[in-house]
Amino acid sequence: MTFIQKLSQAWTSNQSLLCVGLDPDIKKFPAEFASQPDAIFAFCKAIIDATADVACSFKPQIAYFAALRAEDQLEEICRYLKQNYPHIPIVLDAKRGDIGATAEQYAREAFERYEADAVTVNPYMGFDSVAPYLEWKDRGAIVLCRTSNAGGSDLQFLDVGGKPLYQHVAHLVADKWNTNGQCALVVGATFPNEIAQVRALVGDMPLLIPGVGAQGGDVESTVKAGRTANGTGMMINSSRAILYAKTNEGESFSAAARRVALETRDAINLYR
Repeated sequence: MTFIQKLSQAWTSNQSLLCVGLDPDIKKFPAEFASQPDAIFAFCKAIIDATADVACSFKPQIAYFAALRAEDQLEEICRYLKQNYPHIPIVLDAKRGDIGATAEQYAREAFERYEADAVTVNPYMGFDSVAPYLEWKDRGAIVLCRTSNAGGSDLQFLDVGGKPLYQHVAHLVADKWNTNGQCALVVGATFPNEIAQVRALVGDMPLLIPGVGAQGGDVESTVKAGRTANGTGMMINSSRAILYAKTNEGESFSAAARRVALETRDAINLYR
């Protein structure tokens, strides 16, 4: 099954456009994990088990693992997802971007070592830096387009032939780079007007939309701007708001994460 097929199935089976980001910050973990040698795996496993039935994808951010020399725990998390929730896509958030020979190794890392269904990539170095990911014909390449951070405007609004660079990227991916039909684009929830413009340019291509939750993106405007005609087309990511949800009295951290994930999923569905 290809990345797009698996994503489409998850949209339907879980009635969800919610992507749960796995950004494990041990400083924010509950005290019960303090002495566990595999605390990152144990924490993420609990989040996965609590939210798997309301998510359309999981997005581990590789930097949170690599900074703590915990790539082995990331491998374990990906194996756990493959074994227990094989119908839910794994999006490895790595934002790789390098020359072709190096990109080949990054693609192997994402798709062989971590068994990801898709990986985020940076288009700044052009098609030959993205092409190695497309050699994996069933996997997804999710290309940065209009990012959720404020500084993205430093480059993404530069004029390229009468249109901003982010729109030029959207055109390239939709019209030339999407050779296997497995590409998607990253467009931030903090810029709903740009989401709508990208949607108009790329048709039904999936959009990975970070910025809902801790970054303050508005759910209603995001969904209305990015939905396709059938009410899908998006992986709306929330990470910190779910992972570190404030617990009510007597509530476990995983129950709080599930509660916030359900609330977010249902808020998204309200506007589909």
